[in-house]
Amino acid sequence: MTEAVRNIVNLADLSFERVSHGARFAVDLGNIGNALGLNGLGATLHVVAAGKTAWPFHRHHAQDELFLVLSGNGEVRIGDQRLPIRAGDCIGCPAGGEAHQIINSSHGELRYIAFSNHARAEVVEYPDSGRIAVDMAEGTDKPRSEFHIAGKLNPFGYWEGENGEGQP
Repeated sequence: MTEAVRNIVNLADLSFERVSHGARFAVDLGNIGNALGLNGLGATLHVVAAGKTAWPFHRHHAQDELFLVLSGNGEVRIGDQRLPIRAGDCIGCPAGGEAHQIINSSHGELRYIAFSNHARAEVVEYPDSGRIAVDMAEGTDKPRSEFHIAGKLNPFGYWEGENGEGQP
């Protein structure tokens, strides 16, 4: 593929990866950003079947997300609200904002593009399950230096376990 061709990709030409978990989560993903050779901006086409959702309810601390609904309808869960969405809607989920989730509550397919900035470090909370994930990546070369950990949120004070005894 030449560099000139990498500047344009048609959504119909994307390769898709299926991600699913249990009966609730299922999505076909077409990675637009990778196809275009982008490093700092994520853009992924999501195709969600009727009655499914792509991802758990979550909140990013470092990455902004913008969703553009291309076709179909459903609802977006933002904080305590559930709002209807349809083709043409743009949904903004700023870093540090409320948790969010897009749900295909219709009887047809829902297609949307998720855009995000690629932060070098990210913390994501999952309020429904109490999980938290921490991800860090250094550089864009492959393989990258990466760190990932996820688990249940167990809050503690800043000084907890730091009594100073036996420490230099």
